[in-house]
Amino acid sequence: MAVYPAVTLQPGMFRSPENLKTEPWVSGLFDCCEDMGICCFGFWCLPCLMCRTSQEMGEGLCLPLVDMLLAAPVPPIALALRVSLRERNRIQGSVCDDCCMVTCCMWCVWCQMAREVRKRRQPLPNNAQITVCVTAPQAYQPPMVMPLHVPVYPPPYPN
Repeated sequence: MAVYPAVTLQPGMFRSPENLKTEPWVSGLFDCCEDMGICCFGFWCLPCLMCRTSQEMGEGLCLPLVDMLLAAPVPPIALALRVSLRERNRIQGSVCDDCCMVTCCMWCVWCQMAREVRKRRQPLPNNAQITVCVTAPQAYQPPMVMPLHVPVYPPPYPN
């Protein structure tokens, strides 16, 4: 019978660097004057800003409009998109913070998210070349059909 040593020290939790949220938001929640275009767009037509920001994030174009149809105290779509943006870019914060901000100031949250998406978009370097391969459409060619040998029957009887 083998004797196994007793474990006296349990391993601790290790968080790898990619899981750490070290990035701050590009702009604060109330830094609306930082980008007046987004600020005015959100002020005059918040649903349009919501849809455009959602699309730029790679989500459905009209997805944020669901929040307007629901009578929920916390808009679930805005909350989910904010958490998604924060997690993708490893931005500091928590779901609880996001929930409070989305509930209290929807307009400021969407403007901040729009500024974040715009600033984090990766522009092409000046010397980058884009190659687009376009092929001319080919005319439709029906599949080749090989004639089968059809037995010849005697012609029908004349009338």
